[in-house]
Amino acid sequence: MSGHRGPADQKHPAAARRVSGQRDPGAFVAYLGYRALAGLFGLLPEPVMRRTGEALGWLLSWPARRRMALLERHLQRVVGPVPDLRRRARAMFSSYGRYWAEVFWVRPRRKPAIVATASIAGIEHVEDALAAGRGIILALPHLGNWEAAGAKAEAIGIPVLAVAESLPNRRITEWFVGVRRAMGMDVVLTGDGPRVTAELIRRLKQGGTVALLADRDLSGRGIEVLFFGERTTLPAGPVALADRTGATVLPVGCYFDDGPGHAFVVRPPLQIPAAATREERVAAGAQLLAGELEELIRAAPAQWHLFQPNWPSDRGDRGA
Repeated sequence: MSGHRGPADQKHPAAARRVSGQRDPGAFVAYLGYRALAGLFGLLPEPVMRRTGEALGWLLSWPARRRMALLERHLQRVVGPVPDLRRRARAMFSSYGRYWAEVFWVRPRRKPAIVATASIAGIEHVEDALAAGRGIILALPHLGNWEAAGAKAEAIGIPVLAVAESLPNRRITEWFVGVRRAMGMDVVLTGDGPRVTAELIRRLKQGGTVALLADRDLSGRGIEVLFFGERTTLPAGPVALADRTGATVLPVGCYFDDGPGHAFVVRPPLQIPAAATREERVAAGAQLLAGELEELIRAAPAQWHLFQPNWPSDRGDRGA
């Protein structure tokens, strides 16, 4: 790719960042770090990989005081003012460590084992949605290893198209895309703008499946909802796409088993209320989806990997 930065890059800041990221030695070093960790974890047997990830996550919780305080607030919204919030927050770090260890460990040759050790509760909802033929939207919170859901979805005949965040570091973005493709997912990047929505609509109108993480509003242009008792915004995407295409929205939770393997829970389809305008339908549907996400998260709060501010009262709490 040419190193010339032309007028198109000046008009499109995301493109300019991708070009500049290629020249940044720090970005290249970060990419090499990801590759080194993938190489290291890839050598480990599954039990050692899993326990190492959990232990490293737990250890990293100790210096991360501000992040721990943020997680405690998140947890208090979910479980209330229980006396062991600090222990539960450290468990979130351990769970997140396992997630990253699995991301670094996964290889195409390991996909059959991942599929074999994964279970699905609520598969009948997937079968009914397939029979309807209008496309399926899997709406997920950041629970467990949501990447592993792609492998199981492919195995049961609903390969998914997922939306991935376009990171400033192009090499790391491409590495993540490769990981998700290894798990059986097609990927579109958020930096592609309107083409993302067009591709999602095309897939749904063909009767396909898309997967959207729905518990964090990255764009800042989401729908205001009441989420765990406090007003915030969540992505409009799942409900807006369903309203536009007639696709079925299935809330899905992804959970770690105590040992190896994963458990996926599919909730009944979201029934978007009838309303006079699209805006009213999307707003009402988003609130219903928020309630479904709450139920999925309450089932395993320590596996909720929301390490960023997510409510207006969290502003200014982005440190480690």
